[in-house]
Amino acid sequence: MVGPLHGVDDPAPLDPFTAPAPLYGSGALCDVIPAAVAGFQVPGMPATGLTLAPADRVCVFLVDGLGWELILRHPDEAPYLTSLLHGSCGGTGRPITAGFPATTATSLASVGTGLPPGGHGLAGYTVLDPGTGQLMNQLRWQPWTAPDVWQPHPTVFRLAEAAGIATCQVTSPTFEHTPLTKIALSGGTFLGRLTGEERMDLAAERLAAADRALVYTYYSELDGMGHRHGVDSDAWRGQLMMVDRLVQRLAEQLPPRSALYVTADHGMIDIPFDEESRIDFDEDWELRAGVSVLGGEGRARHVYAVPGAAADVLTVWREVLGDRMWVAGREQAVAAGWFGPAPEERVLGRIGDVVAVARDDLAIVANRTEPGESRMVGLHGSLAPVEQLVPLLEVRC
Repeated sequence: MVGPLHGVDDPAPLDPFTAPAPLYGSGALCDVIPAAVAGFQVPGMPATGLTLAPADRVCVFLVDGLGWELILRHPDEAPYLTSLLHGSCGGTGRPITAGFPATTATSLASVGTGLPPGGHGLAGYTVLDPGTGQLMNQLRWQPWTAPDVWQPHPTVFRLAEAAGIATCQVTSPTFEHTPLTKIALSGGTFLGRLTGEERMDLAAERLAAADRALVYTYYSELDGMGHRHGVDSDAWRGQLMMVDRLVQRLAEQLPPRSALYVTADHGMIDIPFDEESRIDFDEDWELRAGVSVLGGEGRARHVYAVPGAAADVLTVWREVLGDRMWVAGREQAVAAGWFGPAPEERVLGRIGDVVAVARDDLAIVANRTEPGESRMVGLHGSLAPVEQLVPLLEVRC
């Protein structure tokens, strides 16, 4: 249980406007494919201020959980990735930002639509559906919601395909018919392959098969190992070594006039299993007071208040957590640019009445109601650099 409400001598709550907002429009995940295919002049492609050199054949390889800071910490396990860091983000040597929250469903939708979360609407791991009052898990797509209603914008892959670009996705067969694939990654040809090596070889083959091509491929095992064992584990480091080999394998097979971009949906941080680091919402009467539904995930919480209680919930969460988390009301979070420059009206009700984002090494878990997520060692979601900063590595042939 968290201690009593803060007194007058306690540190002032963090100002939500001091949180490092994602670089939507100039250096975020939503900008990657619009910038990479800008030379194709695809009608309807979202605009971006990110500039990348044109290429006739473009491959985007997204490695789930491959944060920028995690690469920097492991040069021995990832020598090839490390050798590419200087050329990240168009040769600037800088990372890009994932977007908020730094979580898979949100980030894949940003990659696949070219829009920030306030545009595509996947504003968290779990968010409230204002139409039903139910909590919607946007990664597992539970409960069922009509995909094209929840996310109505065309994907960048559909736009490219309509413009005559040879477009395909090479990933696990498991994802072929998922709603998340439909709303975020559909368009062109889906090619399912089980192993990372098969995906790399087929991605290179598909790039070479057309004069103008856009190929997307994905690897999830690094993220899974981080959740189960943590990013400070030998198991995770072994997966990073595998990722390094896969990237090099694909790079060495690139056909002429190609550009390979390696990026990620988020980084990750290990949170200790103690009461100071993992605050259990289910057992904390102060944090539960006035709360109807708890959404999001441990490092990036959407908090939905009972009618009339939003202001009180915001006050309590700031008093209890505000020196370790950025705690904002919905309007503040939107004004601070966390979800993009102008969230659509249909998306606003999905954002919590209160949004609580970890700055320090802690998480708001729910051991009874979210047992699986609460047992994870490695977590992500927040605006902290270890989760928010991701690479945009480049190889050209």
